[in-house]
Amino acid sequence: MYRLDKSISKMQTFAEAEKSKMFDKDVSLTDRLKMSFHLTCTIHGIKEGDPLKVDKTIFSARKFK
Repeated sequence: MYRLDKSISKMQTFAEAEKSKMFDKDVSLTDRLKMSFHLTCTIHGIKEGDPLKVDKTIFSARKFK
């Protein structure tokens, strides 16, 4: 049976939860996109400054006749 891992969260008041909103509508769109790109890079192990490369052995493109 699965159990909830309580070590990753903390108890907080509604006021503290309101302050800790990262992706709230008060935050500008550019800041939200920067935060989401940072999270995506962190999850996939990509450095943010490095250019992204496509693995050409998996993806290919060809012209239709």
